[in-house]
Amino acid sequence: MSEQLILDLPVRPALGRDAFLVSPANAQAVAGIENWQNWPHGKMVLIGPEASGKTHLVHVWASLADAEIVTAEEVPTRDPATIGRAVAVDGVDQIRSDADQEALFHLHNAVIGQGGSLLLTGQGVPALWPLTLPDLKSRVMQAGVLKLEAPDDALLSALMVKLAADRQLSLSPRLVSFMVLRMERSFAAARTLIAAIDARSLRDKVPPGQKMIGSLLEEMGR
Repeated sequence: MSEQLILDLPVRPALGRDAFLVSPANAQAVAGIENWQNWPHGKMVLIGPEASGKTHLVHVWASLADAEIVTAEEVPTRDPATIGRAVAVDGVDQIRSDADQEALFHLHNAVIGQGGSLLLTGQGVPALWPLTLPDLKSRVMQAGVLKLEAPDDALLSALMVKLAADRQLSLSPRLVSFMVLRMERSFAAARTLIAAIDARSLRDKVPPGQKMIGSLLEEMGR
């Protein structure tokens, strides 16, 4: 994998947060977020696996739409009468109790009723979310769906470089290519591996190398 591929991947500023890396694996979702004013029925669902960048992209949207971010746990504490015109609810797939679903239903109606925009996030397709309140489920199913795919080589490589830089680690393109070809292809695995490399480098007081990384990958595999 060339150094050109790793270093030339475009980025999107996340307004006060780390830059959001864009590749073919997430470009469609990013485009949908940027086109938020044309969402069907004023709402959108953003799905993707754990640590895939959903929350990060929610913050990008919040900055674009001047939106408020509410976690699933916070939904019951919010007064629909005072809710804003743009709201993101992060982790809707974690909402299970009847009371919490009722609260989300009223929040939804308050936002959409004033012509606002609503972004919901979760893992898996909305049809499989544990929503049992029929009125809520039908309204969620009206929303469009944006999906963050598993990272491709370009995105995973750029993520590894970025995570390493956050820890003041220097990884050559050769080492990045070595890892990407052998590691589990997920954002969570990338974070775990970089943290392990950082800890081993500090412990042994040596810079990362192929032998060290190969050993860590073998340990992670076990």
